[in-house]
Amino acid sequence: MRNLTYLFILIITGIAFSCGNKENQSKELPSTIFRYNESAGITSLDPAFARNLENIWAVNQIFNGLVQMDDKLHVKPCIAKRWEINEDGTEYTFYLRNDVYFHDDSVFANGKGRKVTAQDFVHSFFRIVDPKVASPGAWIFNMIDFSERSNYAGFVAENDTTLKIYLSNPFPPFLGLLTMQYCSVVPHEAVEKYGYEFRNHPVGTGPFKFKTWKEGVKLILEKNPNYFEKDENGKRLPYLDGVAISFIKDEEAEFYEFMQGKLDFVSGREGMAKQEIFTTKGELKKEYQNKIDLIKGDFLNTEYLGILVDENLPIVKESPLRLKAIRQAINYGFDRDKMITFLRKNIGTPAHAGFVPRGLPSFDESKVKGYTYNPEKAKELLFEAGFPNGEGLPQITLSTTAQYLDLCEFIQHQLEEIGFKIKIDVNPAATHRELVAQSKVNFFRKSWVADYPDAENYLALFYSKNFSPKGPNYTHFKNFMFDKYYEQAIKEVNDSVRYELYQKMDKIVIEEAPVVPLYYDVAIRLKQKNVKGLGINPINLLVLKHVQKESPLAKQE
Repeated sequence: MRNLTYLFILIITGIAFSCGNKENQSKELPSTIFRYNESAGITSLDPAFARNLENIWAVNQIFNGLVQMDDKLHVKPCIAKRWEINEDGTEYTFYLRNDVYFHDDSVFANGKGRKVTAQDFVHSFFRIVDPKVASPGAWIFNMIDFSERSNYAGFVAENDTTLKIYLSNPFPPFLGLLTMQYCSVVPHEAVEKYGYEFRNHPVGTGPFKFKTWKEGVKLILEKNPNYFEKDENGKRLPYLDGVAISFIKDEEAEFYEFMQGKLDFVSGREGMAKQEIFTTKGELKKEYQNKIDLIKGDFLNTEYLGILVDENLPIVKESPLRLKAIRQAINYGFDRDKMITFLRKNIGTPAHAGFVPRGLPSFDESKVKGYTYNPEKAKELLFEAGFPNGEGLPQITLSTTAQYLDLCEFIQHQLEEIGFKIKIDVNPAATHRELVAQSKVNFFRKSWVADYPDAENYLALFYSKNFSPKGPNYTHFKNFMFDKYYEQAIKEVNDSVRYELYQKMDKIVIEEAPVVPLYYDVAIRLKQKNVKGLGINPINLLVLKHVQKESPLAKQE
């Protein structure tokens, strides 16, 4: 009944949307405010706590770092206009712009934002690693050299516009790490004055500055008229007058607001909305093509099934999953293409290569070949493992959450056709995460979204020194050659050589099969026709400084 009601609302909305409500449009202000919804809520506007996508999106509008990522994952200048890296890759020197100012705020003399200096970055970075702050981003500076070599500082401001960072070992993805919102510059005056309340009274350097936030209701950001970046024509960014973020929790209600024109874009569609607006090819249905725009792009997220392979654990010793042939049989035993077509509306790419997803420069499906649907090969592997046609094979339990139950049921059904007996155990998301982290389940659904755009971030999940719960190696995979390649790769500054090592590691993962890659995700954005310049990128970062929006009044004229 609820679905019928929802479809009726969509029909009415479509009529209203296509005809337009001129009376309401005429009452709107001529200013261009970009409006989006954050159904999951925002917990903090402090960059030190920019852990989840909701916080990251908002923080990215308010703050800047030394460097930034473009839509093709290239590291570009930001507050640092250029940088140098020494020959062994352990010393980074950043040369800062001298025209970047913090937002106007009462913490500064006469309420005017002061100029940013290299010492501000030193303060900001030490704040991230301060145990009292307890930032979840402290790990990004694990490789900083706090020895005598750096005068026990690690981060050194040589003058107002020169910053040095010392690493204990070379780590080529380090520049990518610095693009993360954790690394934003913050003024010590504001942090000291507002303390914990800095989370809801942020002072940054970004294209938009904080205005007001009624938690759970509305967050308003306004244009920073003193922003330092300009477009290719010399016009100061941003183009928009502000950003308004609402917090509607229900996705169907959010989509209804979008179709009424009350939101400028929505990201990712699940449930009824996905069924309603997308064809089986993952494109907009014809009736929506003249009303809204679809933007799609690779998203650095690999969805997979993980298999605990540590035979020192009792649940592995007693499980048939300890056998490589069984793990490979599972990989061959279901049709990823059909799964993506019917359950994901082709929003995503079947994972026929390695664990490293599409969108990363080292991804090469011609060099890293994964699994395709081959039930006969799966049956051969079952026979090889001592379970012909599944005879004598114990039941295997697959742990998941309700959100991915349909995928797991699809895999369950196809595996049962070749002799597997699969039981699905559904748990709340928090419970599921804890069971996986504590090695309490040996077959589980999981996903890995990139923290930074380098394949090392994915391959770290199989490095033997990263066993969970202290690290991200949830499968407890251990392989001598993999570890050897990994340790070579994280010190290799030549990209092409490093990519070859990544591919060798990915091949080992595919061969040993501690995971069952399902699909590489795709970022989805729906936007209004009057919104221009809203791009998309593989880390699904929301960048609004280049966005332009035709105002309703201008459209009427």
